[in-house]
Amino acid sequence: MRVALLLLGFGHVGRRFVHLLEEQRAVLDAAGVTPVVVGIATGRHGSVCLDAGLDAARLAREVAGGGAVGPTPSAHTADQLIARLAALDAEVRVVVETTPLVIESGEPAISHVRQALRAGAHVVSANKGPVAHAYDDLAAEAQRAGREFLFEGAVMDGIPVFNLVRETMPGVTVLGFRGVVNSTTNHILTAMEQGEPFASALARMQAAGVAEADPSLDVDGWDAAAKVAAMANVWMGAGITPQAVARTGIGPADAGWAREAVARGHHLKLVAYGQRRREAFSTKKPPDVFVTVGLEELEADDPLAQLDGQANALELHTDLLGRVVITQRDGGLEKTAYALFSDLMRIVGQERKDVGRLFR
Repeated sequence: MRVALLLLGFGHVGRRFVHLLEEQRAVLDAAGVTPVVVGIATGRHGSVCLDAGLDAARLAREVAGGGAVGPTPSAHTADQLIARLAALDAEVRVVVETTPLVIESGEPAISHVRQALRAGAHVVSANKGPVAHAYDDLAAEAQRAGREFLFEGAVMDGIPVFNLVRETMPGVTVLGFRGVVNSTTNHILTAMEQGEPFASALARMQAAGVAEADPSLDVDGWDAAAKVAAMANVWMGAGITPQAVARTGIGPADAGWAREAVARGHHLKLVAYGQRRREAFSTKKPPDVFVTVGLEELEADDPLAQLDGQANALELHTDLLGRVVITQRDGGLEKTAYALFSDLMRIVGQERKDVGRLFR
């Protein structure tokens, strides 16, 4: 099965994804899947397309070394490449959306997703913006088009939080959630507990490519707020945006609090929280939800308090299963890239009606 891929965005995650495709070549060959990157469009490194397929791994190495994928400014817009993808002879067409988060609007990612679906392509994304700003509309668009809009990488990297609820919890209602969902701020808080300055801890996350391109999105709590909005929209039908989330971030001044918390046997964490307050029932009005992101001093036996470094965790409060906790001890680019890979394999499995076989 030939799967034509168009990559919109080619930053750390997008480049790690194409390397992962190469690393998983034996798995893909055994499943009879041949992914072919036919186009790449970026904001800073130009664009390129080739119907027969690009050497995406080579291009990833060139961009990592300071090069470009094509002419700058880009010779092809995302719109043009999506239209070209739609005309290709391929059994499956997938747009991989990893452009940077634009917290104010979710654009241009929302438009990319919408156009791809209308062009008959599936979409996988690690971008929180479309889910945090326009989930209901895009989910309806995908349903009308008979295509998938998947976004496992939007929260907790490759840990399957959305798939967990959708695929393994039939009939379960998510009543609320709380979690540590931003790796950068958790790493910084852990470092400050141990006496390291805020600035050097942040710089390490930027060097590793874990912090957002604009690090203020992490430290000011906007990344976590976008994840809260995404989860509330998907699981609670909240219909909110990140701007509706009561939010505080972290800064150098919190170092003293972090060390004092440890002296008390506690840990300081940036906690994301969502809770239903009212169900819509017979009306079309979304349920009322309480959503926040803020610093909390947690007792040592709290599952969230035990997270150090880049570790994340999410606790779901459900009606039938009670409280369910899923923990990611090790974050990083590979995990987010894997989320894109797993979403891609899910699409291929559904196209071939053999999801289970692909994932065994």
